[in-house]
Amino acid sequence: MSWKLSIIAVSPAAFVLLVGGCNFAPKYQKPSVETPDVFKETDPRITWRGAQPKDDARRGHWWEIFGDPPLNALEEQVSVSSQNVAAAFANFLAARAAVKEARAAYYPVVSTAPPATRSHESGTPPPASSTTSYNWSLYSLPFDASWEPDLWGNIRNGVNASAFAAQAGAATLEGLLLSSQADVAADYYQLRAQDMLIQVFADTVAADQKSLDLLKVQNKFGIASDEDVSEEETVLETVQAQATGLGIARAQYEHAIALLVGKPASSFSIPVEPFKANPPAIPIGVPSQLLERRPDIAAAERAVAAANERIGIVKAAFFPTLTLAGSAGLESSDPIGNLVKKPVEVWSVGGRLAETLFDAGLRSAVVEQSRAAYDATVANYRQTVLTAFQEVEDSLSALRILSEQLGQQDAAVRSSERTLALATRRYELGLDSYLNVITAQITLLNNQRTAVGLRSQQMTSSVRLIVALGGGWNAAQLPTPAALVAPQSR
Repeated sequence: MSWKLSIIAVSPAAFVLLVGGCNFAPKYQKPSVETPDVFKETDPRITWRGAQPKDDARRGHWWEIFGDPPLNALEEQVSVSSQNVAAAFANFLAARAAVKEARAAYYPVVSTAPPATRSHESGTPPPASSTTSYNWSLYSLPFDASWEPDLWGNIRNGVNASAFAAQAGAATLEGLLLSSQADVAADYYQLRAQDMLIQVFADTVAADQKSLDLLKVQNKFGIASDEDVSEEETVLETVQAQATGLGIARAQYEHAIALLVGKPASSFSIPVEPFKANPPAIPIGVPSQLLERRPDIAAAERAVAAANERIGIVKAAFFPTLTLAGSAGLESSDPIGNLVKKPVEVWSVGGRLAETLFDAGLRSAVVEQSRAAYDATVANYRQTVLTAFQEVEDSLSALRILSEQLGQQDAAVRSSERTLALATRRYELGLDSYLNVITAQITLLNNQRTAVGLRSQQMTSSVRLIVALGGGWNAAQLPTPAALVAPQSR
């Protein structure tokens, strides 16, 4: 029914004037932050070796830089199985739907509520009728439309705020995914460290058992004393107990990985395999790139943009609102079947201008709140950036120091091996007691355990550095506001 559309139709020029009216949101500028020229730990005077320029090219997923196929297989399961990631994705979908909800305010609301009434009246009979009462029936098909033009930009600002919030949700989703992937890699290398310790203790138990067997033979011939045998038995039993205890930590790391990849811990297992990996050379880049490469920074910045748009929404409340309304429909006293054939057309159109004359400072207080909320998001953004720099520097310094410390610890392990060999030889020559051998055995085992722990820290620090640098992510991967504002196909 084309005549209904004419009730709310406006000229193109008027539509542009109404919809593209004023905008009271401040002009948005990304908050300024101080970024250094280089990371302190990459200063040439510090012995740090990052990736060469030719290594800076992205080669698929960030974890593939470690060249560990079992880790690759685990990481691929995070995005499809992790329930935390699934929840974050659902939150993003809700934020995207909120953009659609905000967009709906651009358009009129059309509704209908067809009534059918029947009334009884007595005392005034109709002409040529001998009855004393009669019935009236009324059937109608009404259509009502109302529209509030976006005179002051509050609808447009609401759409933009929702779009920016959805972008922040997308960045938060990427940040959670990156964090979950990092947790998988860190737990995986902690588990592999336990596997390496299990191997170290297995070798130690075998060596101690061999020494005990030899001492028992020597004791039979009076060469070794009962005390020597007892001391070696004590060392062997202590090492065996410690080796058994390693299974607790390994099981817990395995269960943690199962949770991260969305698998029941009862049906998930990873074969024992000591790792021999070394930390890869990681492309660092310049500090300013962190502002684009970290999802949490992108999310914080988009939150600032959304808060900026909300200022415009609340400032628009100082101005009057215009509501255009119209209704049209068909009425008939005949049965519904004749409503379309012999209708009576009815219509009405009008507008309403509403303005608050006195609110005791309510609107001003709301504007102050929105400005304070904006300032808070700016502070959160800058704090996020500072935290990012801290995390990168922490990981860089940890890797640099661990590399030096691990070299020293490996030297200590080699020295302990020589000390044990010399102590064993001097005992065999009768120059020293067996206590020196026991001391050398314990020292070697402790140094080996420390070396394994340092290797584990080195690998997890490499993972943390990659995450601190954004894991290969870039803010350009966020959905654009235009894509979020555009109607979504179903």
